[in-house]
Amino acid sequence: MARILIVGGGYIGMYAARRLERRLDASTHQLILVNPENFMLYQPFLPEVASGLIDPRAVVVPLRRVLRRTELVVGEVESIDVGAKRTSVRLAGGGRRDLEYDVVILGAGSWSRTLKIPGLAEHGVGFKDLAEAIWLRNRVLSQLDRAAEVADVVARDAALTFVFVGAGFAGVEALGELEDLARTATATIPTLERSDQRWVMVEAAPRILPELAPDLAAYAAERLRERDIEIRTETRLERIADGVVHLSDGESFPAETLVWTAGVRASPLATDSAFPVDGRGRVRVDRALRVEGIEGAWAAGDVAAVPDAHAGQGTSPPTAQHALRQAKVLADNVAASLQGGRLRPFSYRNKGMLCSLGHYRGVADPLGIRVRGFPAWFLHRTYHLLYMPTFSRKARIALDWTVALLFPRDLAQLGSLEHPHDAFRRAAGESDR
Repeated sequence: MARILIVGGGYIGMYAARRLERRLDASTHQLILVNPENFMLYQPFLPEVASGLIDPRAVVVPLRRVLRRTELVVGEVESIDVGAKRTSVRLAGGGRRDLEYDVVILGAGSWSRTLKIPGLAEHGVGFKDLAEAIWLRNRVLSQLDRAAEVADVVARDAALTFVFVGAGFAGVEALGELEDLARTATATIPTLERSDQRWVMVEAAPRILPELAPDLAAYAAERLRERDIEIRTETRLERIADGVVHLSDGESFPAETLVWTAGVRASPLATDSAFPVDGRGRVRVDRALRVEGIEGAWAAGDVAAVPDAHAGQGTSPPTAQHALRQAKVLADNVAASLQGGRLRPFSYRNKGMLCSLGHYRGVADPLGIRVRGFPAWFLHRTYHLLYMPTFSRKARIALDWTVALLFPRDLAQLGSLEHPHDAFRRAAGESDR
């Protein structure tokens, strides 16, 4: 029986496994998927999870529910021995398991691309997973609650200053949604005004949203500035010291919340496992998504440098729409290689980009048509709802949006969930007296 090992349960892993379940005979092929979580996260909805418009459970898809024939191993692949065709997996419970394979599909995704900036690792937070989105929601609300009771002006300003580094899609959407959340919450706190807060976006490039046309990016910047959001282009974060953010333009100011959204880098698993990689650490693959020089190895998504004649850089950009199409081609080619069929090359022309600015505004260029304002915001929501896996998740998200239209936004701050043992330990301490 041929064993097909899939590393990663994101767009590549989940969609490739679903397609392989349909294409391969269960009696002769075994599918195994390894992922650190038992769910697939639909990342485009993370900003709305952070702002509380969507329940976190609605944007994750339980892998065992959608993959009926695939064995799920919850853990993290630490290394792949391509010569012996064996992987070492660190299981969620702390144990280890070795898995042998005949075919390996690498869809390990990407990590936040951080730089060696003093203080960044200690004071910054990313925006790539569910835990970070939930933490940021609780952080914003708790900072408002704390500032409402702080008398010291400097401490109050630091609590109410929120800095986002990186003005791509992730940074702009996260800032837009969280500022909208803070604006709503502030209206319920008598001692706070929106003018007390400072929201700063720092971008090293000459403009925000460099993936979009200049006029759309300019529209987005104008809408954000109308909401008193500062945009610092051609500016870099130099360091964070003693709670003070220092920028390359010479300005420094106290800030207790810094969100890093300055791009992603390929998972280091490929480099650590001696896969052939390019200068950015991405696996080198041919147009059929086969890893160069390694028999039985395939890769796609953020972890791979996928040749693409339609892309400006010669390789596919790290977007969801490309990953979805790559997963289908990869699965078809793996099935064809095992069944003696013909492989087909990956080719996909970008259908356009979508960006929500929050506050019922957005920018988009579907099929080259430039759209802005409410229509772009509505298009962004509709597109991603359409591509959200499973009908039940689509229904839950649509229901959340309906509730948000009919009732006030939920402003409950659940930061105490990060310390579930505190109340019990306090009670135990009282009982010992």
